[in-house]
Amino acid sequence: MSSPFRLEFEPKPFDKKIQIGHQMMLMGSCFTEHIHQRLESYKFPCLQNPHGILFNPISIFTSLHQYLDESTIGPDDIFEVQGIWRNWNFHSSLSSADKSTALSSMNDAIQQGASFIKKANWLILTLGSAFVYYHKNEIPVSNCHKVPVTEFTKKLLTPENIILAFEQVYQKLRHVNPSLKVILTISPVRHLRDGFIENNRSKAVLINAVDQICTQQEDVLYFPSYELIIDDLRDYRFYAEDMVHPNYLATKYVWTKFVQTAFEGSAKEVLKELEDIKNAYQHKVLHPDSSEYQTFRTKYRKKIIELSERFPQMDLQNELLHFS
Repeated sequence: MSSPFRLEFEPKPFDKKIQIGHQMMLMGSCFTEHIHQRLESYKFPCLQNPHGILFNPISIFTSLHQYLDESTIGPDDIFEVQGIWRNWNFHSSLSSADKSTALSSMNDAIQQGASFIKKANWLILTLGSAFVYYHKNEIPVSNCHKVPVTEFTKKLLTPENIILAFEQVYQKLRHVNPSLKVILTISPVRHLRDGFIENNRSKAVLINAVDQICTQQEDVLYFPSYELIIDDLRDYRFYAEDMVHPNYLATKYVWTKFVQTAFEGSAKEVLKELEDIKNAYQHKVLHPDSSEYQTFRTKYRKKIIELSERFPQMDLQNELLHFS
C-alpha cells in the first residue's frame, strides 16, 4: 500500500453549533477577513474589526473593553503624526487628516461594536502574534502609526499574561451577553518581520494560552486554522506570492473545515442551497430571451422565495432581483 501524499487533519466537531441567522462578531488579524467574507456571502449578520485589523491579544481585549464599557475617544486621546490624527488603539484606516473626522470615525466604531456585542451569538477572535509594542515602555499599542521605532519597547507576552487579560474581558462579556459563545483561533500567517524563530516562539505562546483558556471555559471553543494550514496543507503552493499569507485555495479549505466543525446540520444544507444560487447567479447568459433561460430563471426565483420564507432573517433581495 502506497503512502498518502499528505496527512489530513479532521478537527473535532463543536458541541455547540452555529445556526442560520446567528449573529457573528469577528476580531483580530487579517486572516479574520477571509472568514468574514465567506460568512457575509452566506447571509450571516456579521461585524468585523470595528477598530481595524488587530494582531496581538492585548489590543483585541482592549478594544472589547471599549465596546463593553461604551467608552468614548476625546480630543486628548488622539495625536498627530505626519499631518494625520491617530489613536494607539485603532488601525490607521480610522485615522484622518481632519481631527473631528478621526474622532467621529473612532467613536462610531466603538458604538458599532458596543451595539453588536450585546446581541451577537458568537465572537470569533483570531490571534496573530504574542508580541506587543509598548510606547515609551508604558502604553500597549495596536498600531505604531509610523512613529520611530526608538519610541517603542517590544515584548513577548507570556501565556499567563494572555490568560489573565482574557479572563478580565470574558467576565464582562458574560455579564453583558450571557449567551455569547467565543471561538478562539490562531492566524496561520507568519509574522516574519519578527524573525522565523521569534515567530514560532510567538505562536507557541498563543497556542499554550488558548489551550488553557478553552480548558477552563466551557463556552470558549478552539478552531485550529493554524494547524490546518501549517500541519495539514504544509505546502507553499497554498500561499500567496509573498509566501506568508494563505491563498484562496487554502482559505477555502479552512472554511470547509470550519463549516464541518462548527455548523449545525440544517445550516450546512442551507449553505449548499445558497452555494447553488450563487453559482446560478454567476452563470453567463448567452440567450436571455430563450425559453430555456426563462425556465432557469423561474426555477431559481422560486428557490430563492422558498428559502426566504423558511429563513426570513436572510436578506436575499439582490439574488431575487437578479432573477426577476
